[in-house]
Amino acid sequence: MEKENKQRLIRIIVSAFLLAAAFVTDRFLTLPVWGSLLLYLVPYLVAGIDVLIEAGENIIHLELFDEDFLMAVATAGALAIGFIPGAKPQFAEAVFVMLFFQVGEFFEELAEGRTRKSVTTLMDLQPTLTHIENGGVIEDINPEDVETGSIIVVKPGERIPLDGIIVEGKSSLDTRALTGESVPVDVAENEKVISGCVNLSGVLKIKTTSLLKDSTAARILDLVENAADNKSKSESFITKFAHYYTPIVVISALIIAFVPSIVSGAFSLNIAKWLYRALTFLIVSCPCALVVSVPLTFFGGIGKASENGILIKGANYMDSLANASTIVFDKTGTLTKGVFEVSEIHSVEKNEKELLFLAASAERYSVHPIAQSLSEAYSKYGSVESSDVSDVEEKAGFGIKANVNGVTVLAGNMKLMEKEGVDYIACDKSGTVVYVAADGRFLGYILIADSVKDNIRKSLESIKREGVVKTVMLTGDKKQISEEIADQLGIDENYAELLPADKVEKMEKVIEENSFGSVLFVGDGINDAPVLKRADVGVAMGSFGSQAAVEAADVVLMDDNISKIAKVISISKRTIAIAKQNIVFAIAVKLLVLGFSAVGLAPLSLAVFADVGVLVLAVINAMRALK
Repeated sequence: MEKENKQRLIRIIVSAFLLAAAFVTDRFLTLPVWGSLLLYLVPYLVAGIDVLIEAGENIIHLELFDEDFLMAVATAGALAIGFIPGAKPQFAEAVFVMLFFQVGEFFEELAEGRTRKSVTTLMDLQPTLTHIENGGVIEDINPEDVETGSIIVVKPGERIPLDGIIVEGKSSLDTRALTGESVPVDVAENEKVISGCVNLSGVLKIKTTSLLKDSTAARILDLVENAADNKSKSESFITKFAHYYTPIVVISALIIAFVPSIVSGAFSLNIAKWLYRALTFLIVSCPCALVVSVPLTFFGGIGKASENGILIKGANYMDSLANASTIVFDKTGTLTKGVFEVSEIHSVEKNEKELLFLAASAERYSVHPIAQSLSEAYSKYGSVESSDVSDVEEKAGFGIKANVNGVTVLAGNMKLMEKEGVDYIACDKSGTVVYVAADGRFLGYILIADSVKDNIRKSLESIKREGVVKTVMLTGDKKQISEEIADQLGIDENYAELLPADKVEKMEKVIEENSFGSVLFVGDGINDAPVLKRADVGVAMGSFGSQAAVEAADVVLMDDNISKIAKVISISKRTIAIAKQNIVFAIAVKLLVLGFSAVGLAPLSLAVFADVGVLVLAVINAMRALK
């Protein structure tokens, strides 16, 4: 693409010099008409040979009425009009029109190149070589040849070529190309890593879990490259508009060229004048400003979103995103962190460390998420590995009884306290409560809950500022927990204790009650696939490249930053606004100049502005979608 554009620029410059030379020569030498034609034919062919070839091929394939055909007919007519008796030669004007048409094409390609570059920087997600370990020997091979289950080595500064699990080493990863976030992510053994991330520090050995064609980077590239296939309402309008508009103006040009001369009864005297008007009319009619600038605008918007770690599957979803009035959120993993964490420690004896130590030690051999939460919470003080734990009894539905450093410890629910005859203080807060007693003496309780994500309320407020009027939360969690979170975050409506089928039913209700705009659903893209599909736009949240998320959703946020919802709505609104500006501007100018040209008030120079000038201005405006 860059090579073609450089060649086009060279041809434009050469043609411009040749045109100037031809103009000067024609002014100072008295040449016959055919001599002037030959003089101007050189810069004309230098500038427009590719247009003429393309127009010829289109005629052979009966694909008429495109911009190359219109420009070839109009400029060839301008060259020929000088041979009609009584007509003034328009050789310089014909070359000028073709030259400026190529200037417009140059700007179009330049803009498309910049837009494509913003998107195809994603191509760097896939390195061309992979270090693979085979029998203790490391060799470099093409990532396409790496089989699932192979051990690959990724050195500092290199990009991870395939999805996999770390089997040796620890490092920090730059995920900016995927998420748009600059903060590195720390990884270690047994953690999953995805292709496209840059290894910043230590050497990693990774066991691959996918082939190249199925990797996260490959799926993202495919998603972005095919996004343009799904046209927005504005693009569909332009396609339909051009389908009817171009044949109408060609027929109108033929009518202007011949009908007035025939009706006047002085065909030979008037044909040159009306043919000139028809050619001007034809140049003005070229719809390239619309056909080029509107898709370019949406491509730019999709590119800008991808830079921010937001993957939009098609321009058609931008219409719904820009008109979002209601957003429905899944709770767990979307509004909350989706993991158990110790949120409160209440110690009767004011010794939180001892309370947490005994509970974590008693639960030391359990694989339950609650046990892991307790161990994680105590890790800031030290490790429970040194404690002497024996006589562990796991009481299903109650909790655990164990001997910790010679003390009989109970860690469980209220039923365990009651069964063991412990006088305890009940906790009325929502979440999972672990009551702890030592040698029959109640020590206190530990509250474990799924906490909301950081800055989530500010993110929801920024979404409201983008014009969203109602937020809804759907969850399978208990009603008390969901109500507390809804109140904490300012959610307008809340539905709790829902099964997956119930979520679809509630989604139907929300859509039915929505009086205007579109309804978005934001979920993890794995458990909520039916609801994602049912919404006007399904947004996969916090998936970090999950295959299920990419397949089920219309928009994928490559991290769990909910503020990206406001960002993608803002980008979509701006993109739609720019597209509409180009449509109104291009159609208004063309209709105005078409009217002038039909009555002989528009010279070829004005026709050039109405075509190429409008194209350049519309393309420059379209580039704002990248900002």
